[in-house]
Amino acid sequence: MFATALIVFREVFEAALIVSIVLAAAQGVRYRNYWIGAGIGIGVLGSLLVAASAEVIANALEGVGQELFNAGVLLAAVLMLGWHNVWMARHGRELASQMGAVGNAVRVGSRPLYALMLAVSLAVLREGSELVLFLYGVSAAGNSAGMFTGALIGLAGGVAVGALLYIGLLRVPTRHLFSVTSFMILLLAAGLAAQAAAFLSQAGLLPELISTVWDSSALLSEHSPLGEALHALIGYDEAPSAIQLLFYFCTLIGMLVLMKLFGKVPAAAKPANNALQ
Repeated sequence: MFATALIVFREVFEAALIVSIVLAAAQGVRYRNYWIGAGIGIGVLGSLLVAASAEVIANALEGVGQELFNAGVLLAAVLMLGWHNVWMARHGRELASQMGAVGNAVRVGSRPLYALMLAVSLAVLREGSELVLFLYGVSAAGNSAGMFTGALIGLAGGVAVGALLYIGLLRVPTRHLFSVTSFMILLLAAGLAAQAAAFLSQAGLLPELISTVWDSSALLSEHSPLGEALHALIGYDEAPSAIQLLFYFCTLIGMLVLMKLFGKVPAAAKPANNALQ
């Protein structure tokens, strides 16, 4: 539940960040609420279509390559979460500045009103699609217990923080929140990669290398409340195979290296981002 709440909060918060910036920048523009509301609706609808497509594919493959499909969904979620962390580390505040510029341009009349709708709908669609894929991956990995409750908590938290950002005109230092959630998403992605490796092994597409590297069930059962929480949050497995550990640490180290290499904000972009710090 906690893992679901975290990722839902992160995705909703980032979409709410863009919406709040556009709302604040377009203050006083006539019909802005209608256009921004339409953009949110389009983004949500697009995310629902992504969810429906995943369900149709899963039903078509039920009993025939289900492990392969589940592994594919999990690996896609890992790639999207990894790309998301690297991209946001480099461009998050720059994107927020650009969204503010869109709102300002509409307000002074140099850009049409529908630019508000496009900016918001793309932001909501991007975050919503990532969220749908992640939640489907959690369900495929057997971590669906408490998922609905966690999603509601994350949704409420993300919307609340977005509202506070709008009211406070972006005076909340978002960089600290991004840093903490980025680290936690690293662990989430590594855990999903390990679970994908387990599915591929079950399908006979990957060797286990060593079937059981250790067995910590006597110390902490994977089916205990704490074990289930750690399984959902960091991919804890009481009896992991060597291939699972290999996927876990390769994903963790790979994402850290990519964030270090590509997560630096270009020097030319720093002055424009100071308003968001």
